[in-house]
Amino acid sequence: MTARPHGLSRALRRRLPRHNRTLIMLVALTVLLTAAVLAWPDTVALTVLMVPLLLGSLLISPRQLPWFVVFLMLMLMVTIGRQTDISRRTVFAIAVLFLLCFIVLVTSFRRSTLGVAGAMGESMLVDLRDRILNQGGVPVLPDDWLAETALRSAGGTPFAGDFVVATRPRHSTRVEMAVVDVSGKGEQAGTRALLLSGAFGGLLGALPPADFLPAANDYLFRQDWAEGFATAIHLSLDVATGEFEVRTAGHPPAAQLTAGVGRWTVHEAEGPVLGLIEDAEFTVATGQLRRGDALLLYTDGMVETPRRDIGLGIDRMLGQAEQLLRGNFDGGADRLVEALGSENDDRALVLIHRR
Repeated sequence: MTARPHGLSRALRRRLPRHNRTLIMLVALTVLLTAAVLAWPDTVALTVLMVPLLLGSLLISPRQLPWFVVFLMLMLMVTIGRQTDISRRTVFAIAVLFLLCFIVLVTSFRRSTLGVAGAMGESMLVDLRDRILNQGGVPVLPDDWLAETALRSAGGTPFAGDFVVATRPRHSTRVEMAVVDVSGKGEQAGTRALLLSGAFGGLLGALPPADFLPAANDYLFRQDWAEGFATAIHLSLDVATGEFEVRTAGHPPAAQLTAGVGRWTVHEAEGPVLGLIEDAEFTVATGQLRRGDALLLYTDGMVETPRRDIGLGIDRMLGQAEQLLRGNFDGGADRLVEALGSENDDRALVLIHRR
């Protein structure tokens, strides 16, 4: 006997999908509020019908929302017909209610291109953002290695045109890492950065180091975007020996700290910007990180401003690095990003240190 209610509720859930249940609940709420306005017109204001309108704009699918708005407008007309004392304030409130219904109706047609409700669309976008941030996480390295990343977007939004992808193939001592700067900044470049981070992350772990930038260039070239270019720097590091290879695509060069002499060295590697030249070639710069050495990978937002040459910006960054990283590399990436660059541009930095 006790299993029947449970089985009935389960059958209702199968027959009524979640979006239909939400619609039915909002229709019932609208009817109850309309009845309350009709029963107690002097106590319950017409504006109470904005509650189901707001909930509907957030929770109902774009295909159902126009019909719900029309239904709510009909309920509003019913309540208006039963009003006994219509003052100027009431007329103004009614006009505002119909205007809000019209705005929600127009936005529902725009959302129909996406196909999901407002709250669901926002959750999908947040999930994509979280995935790109997780993908930029540095894989687990041996205890004698420190690797940190720091990202800041223009305007402080969570979406940026700079991103980091990294991977460490199984049973391998090599770590592959790429820092990418997509054309544009902030939210304008965020959607392209989301797409490219997934594609570049797949290429990074599937190809030999020498083939990554050519494959990334081919992929970006095929997109045929109006602003379809990006700069990148690719690091392939052997954590067993400290030997590394660096390749750049129109990107600022990597900088290495040699602990024995306390001097920073810039590793110049030539290569064109991704997405502009088909079948582009990229040169390689090699080096080795010994005990105490460090390596910086960064985007031009760290070193370039409208009134300063990028070369001077690199010198200033290395000067700051000598002060901020002296004796303590932990948290150094965040300290450098906070101290350098422009808040009006995206900034990304990777710090690698061999303890």
